[in-house]
Amino acid sequence: MINLTGNGLTLENMRAIIYQNEQVCLDEHAIEKVVNSRKAVEKIVKDQRTVYGINTGFGKFSDVSIEEADTRALQLYLIRSHACGVGEPFDEIVSRAMIVLRLNALLKGFSGIRLEVLERLAYMVNNRIHPVIPEQGSLGASGDLAPLAHLALVLIGEGFVWQEEKHIPSREIWKKHHLQPIILEAKEGLALINGTQAMTAQGVINWLESATLAYQSEWIAAMTMEALHGITDAFHPAVHEARGYPQQVEVALRVLKWLEGSKLVTKQGEKRVQDAYSLRCIPQIHGASWQVLDYVKEKLEIEMNAATDNPLIVENGELVISGGNFHGQPIAFAMDFLKIGIAELANVSERRIERLVNPQLNEGLPPFLSPQPGLQSGAMILQYAAASLVSENKTLAHPASVDSIPSSANQEDHVSMGTIGARHASLIIQNARRVLAIEVFCAMQGVEYRGIDLMSPTLLEKWHSMRAFIPSITEDRIFSVDVEKLNIYLKEETVNKKGKQVLS
Repeated sequence: MINLTGNGLTLENMRAIIYQNEQVCLDEHAIEKVVNSRKAVEKIVKDQRTVYGINTGFGKFSDVSIEEADTRALQLYLIRSHACGVGEPFDEIVSRAMIVLRLNALLKGFSGIRLEVLERLAYMVNNRIHPVIPEQGSLGASGDLAPLAHLALVLIGEGFVWQEEKHIPSREIWKKHHLQPIILEAKEGLALINGTQAMTAQGVINWLESATLAYQSEWIAAMTMEALHGITDAFHPAVHEARGYPQQVEVALRVLKWLEGSKLVTKQGEKRVQDAYSLRCIPQIHGASWQVLDYVKEKLEIEMNAATDNPLIVENGELVISGGNFHGQPIAFAMDFLKIGIAELANVSERRIERLVNPQLNEGLPPFLSPQPGLQSGAMILQYAAASLVSENKTLAHPASVDSIPSSANQEDHVSMGTIGARHASLIIQNARRVLAIEVFCAMQGVEYRGIDLMSPTLLEKWHSMRAFIPSITEDRIFSVDVEKLNIYLKEETVNKKGKQVLS
């Protein structure tokens, strides 16, 4: 059980909640702040003070006053009108993450929402009631309005939820659980949708998958080192300490750990003096991607614990301030940066694939790893597929955050496009994982030709675990099946592994 306080939520907490279905509960001190914040809203309504989003319209309609009798209708219309997301739905785990993050933000006690609404959100997490949320339609400022409106629809008994990969009307789910839909009171609709939780939820999934993939890229590269008789001198700690980047030092140490006991790798001068950059510079290239991941982690963990709605109720309700914490610029930049870091892991992996299959570069391995070169093409077109994926990534890596289109009659005249960046980062991660799946497929074949009895014991264990479902290339077959099996194998480690693991 993870106690949500509005502060201190970590990416590892999110891994447990998202993938291991850890339950959540509401912190008692946070509940007190929520209750006090709600009292402040009720006093504003009673005193007929004019406050944005409580008794005014929204966006450009902020100068339109709303009668007290219409405050409920105002919130209902807000949710319905803003639920205009389009396209395919976010993955169900992103929807789950979105509920957790919105709940954690509201527990900070700045939003004026009733405790019963937060209790219902917690109930949704603990009972796996996940809204169906279209992934397109957010500008990433004024909050992720459209995605979060689809989340809020479920609370009020509208919209759809995931049930065994089907979309079920939410009203049916509440009936099944013997619960009534929530009737939103003053400010509550706005409190639910004004935030960055769509881009941040996708960003959390992106980071968890990327960190796993970055570790996997190291043992995959190490296996390629074995297949190509790579030179280990370039990984000596002194080389990397001389430069000073801790991530670079750590990658070099981890790769050497994977290669311990290997009789396939070489020393400089035994076969050649130095390797190509895609082998020799693994610590520098992969280490730089780890620098990106560290930056992104810092920004995500701040945003995961941030009050991002508007207006904020402060000083025990005496002050209600319209600000701009819903603007997604920090996460937009972080997601665009992540795109580059992960795309680069795929770029260098594709170059290693080329070295594994190219007879002019692969140190005597069969051309294209073919069992009968000429008659059978072997892994030739696998390199084509990898080249296609990394090229697509280069297009997706164009920064979404450099664009902005004004909205709400120019009241909201600069937006972050951070949710687009987060979605594109997810696509890059999927592409990069498949490139690495192709590399390990080729590396497995390469070390088999060299002699698996000469492999590092830890890499040999990896080789055996994959050979259990990926047969050797004895004749040409439909290799896309193998790549997808390896893709699933790599993806499942995000679910099953926790924290930094050198060997898995």
